[in-house]
Amino acid sequence: MNIGFDAKRLYNNFTGLGNHSRTSMDILTQYYPENTYYLYTPKIKNHHTMLQYLDKEHCKTILPPKNTSGSFWRTFRLSNRLIQDKIDLFHGLSNELPVGIQKRNIPSVVTIHDVAFKSFPDMYHWQDRYIYDLKWKHAIKYADRIIAISDFTKQEIIRYYNVDESRIDVVHQPVNPYFYTEDNNELSLDEINRVLSAYPDDFILYVGSINSRKNLLGIVKAVELLPKDIQIPIVAVGGDSSYKIEVQQYIAKHNLQHLVIFPTHRIEDDELHLLYQKARLFAFPSFYEGFGLPVVEALLKGCPVVTSNTSGLVEAGGPYSLQADPHSPEDISNKIQTILTDDTLRANLITEGREFAMKTYHPRILAERLMDAYNKVLK
Repeated sequence: MNIGFDAKRLYNNFTGLGNHSRTSMDILTQYYPENTYYLYTPKIKNHHTMLQYLDKEHCKTILPPKNTSGSFWRTFRLSNRLIQDKIDLFHGLSNELPVGIQKRNIPSVVTIHDVAFKSFPDMYHWQDRYIYDLKWKHAIKYADRIIAISDFTKQEIIRYYNVDESRIDVVHQPVNPYFYTEDNNELSLDEINRVLSAYPDDFILYVGSINSRKNLLGIVKAVELLPKDIQIPIVAVGGDSSYKIEVQQYIAKHNLQHLVIFPTHRIEDDELHLLYQKARLFAFPSFYEGFGLPVVEALLKGCPVVTSNTSGLVEAGGPYSLQADPHSPEDISNKIQTILTDDTLRANLITEGREFAMKTYHPRILAERLMDAYNKVLK
């Protein structure tokens, strides 16, 4: 079977939608190598994370013709190219479908990651909200099936777009296969010691975009409330933003510089895995997530989790994470303190949390669910 994919994010985004696209391709090629996977992208970022997919087995990468606008081609001309390549099914991996695909009689699936621009409109410029809404509406209207990355996102799609729930399949976001290994086999012991020497012996880890929705400031305030004898610093891994400046201003005003560390270099996968393994706990009390992939990554790496009691994070963390009200630094602080002071509970969260994540989010299970969604369209 020839399956086409919108691979713009796969080849150009380091986080979020890009990670989802790459891990989806990883599990499909691993468990269903009999298919050919066509990756359509308007451009390719020159980085090894992306470039490896040019030579990936069972994949073909397609770029727009020379002297053609990549964005225009991706939106308005891609449907014609799908006919040329004899695509049996097209999957829009990131909330979109090419215009006119329904007129070409090409079966299609779209993955909807979240509807955050509707739930948190203040975080988005009005023009972005308008464009996103147009794209989501188009994709949801014309897709033969819709994939939601969580049950929570499924309910959000129904809520905002009045979709019959029978059209929606839930397939959780895949995790990089490396997270399923207990050890970091890519680095020597000397390299591991060198990486970890840059960090404190004990710390709380945060991984994610640094924006107001992710609530890093809530973690800072929660650690500020901890008894002084158990306060440990936060290592915050994420990109810069205006919100980061707000967090830094709060840190400076309250003399908390010793409690927050912002790595100044790009954290590659090997280092990130070590941080998950080294951290005393992982804190991710976001106000809203379609799913919450960093929570699953932490569980798989045996890092106890404090997350939110809202949105897709309840699902991602499952029964073996501690869930707090993201609006309450006091509640977040209490949950952090519980893990820092209760060694028996912490050990249980590590063991049971990893087992839960391994069973629930194993790549074979997620690949099967993706293929089941495809087969429903092709029947």
